[in-house]
Amino acid sequence: MLLRGKNGFWELGCGGSLSLLALVLFLTACKPAQKPDTDQADQVALWLSSVPELKTLNVSNAEIGELSKAHQAGLSDSSGVVLIKLARERKKPFADGQSIADLLDAGSSEQTVVELARLNQLGLWAGEAQAMRLAGLSDKTILAVAQRRSQGLPVLSGEKLGELKNAGASDAVILDMIEKGTTERQASAYIAQRNRAAGGHGFVYQGHRRKS
Repeated sequence: MLLRGKNGFWELGCGGSLSLLALVLFLTACKPAQKPDTDQADQVALWLSSVPELKTLNVSNAEIGELSKAHQAGLSDSSGVVLIKLARERKKPFADGQSIADLLDAGSSEQTVVELARLNQLGLWAGEAQAMRLAGLSDKTILAVAQRRSQGLPVLSGEKLGELKNAGASDAVILDMIEKGTTERQASAYIAQRNRAAGGHGFVYQGHRRKS
């Protein structure tokens, strides 16, 4: 196809002298047409045949793609159906496949991610929940935070909860702080006290007191 160079131009087997830009266009045009990608169609057909209930939910190709992301991370077919139904109740397309996959990869359980979906606490907050899990905070802690967020109640940030964990606070102490609505300032004071006491007699957290 390409024969020889001549005065800064290229002489081509298709005829004529073309500039470098035209050469690029020419080579692109001469490439054989690619076969249509059937992967997505095959994926949709596989899902609909293996999970018949999805047919009644009129899942879109995009939703199947999101389900596949979560499925590859360990989400079961039955939970996938639940997630699609939740999206239908909210009259929104299911688009949280990657968030769910990230949480599962970080160590959260399938039950936890489904409950987060029920609380409508995936989306943008899923990244913070993932960071909390990677910081060693339990699923129970993540769900406690999500519960308060869903109710519009004040709750400690994932960053502050991570600091509490690093300071040696137990899960029980952290959960108590979440349930009490402890502020960021109060949590910082606890961390500072604990750090000061680290080399001494230790620090005992005073949680809820029972009435006598």
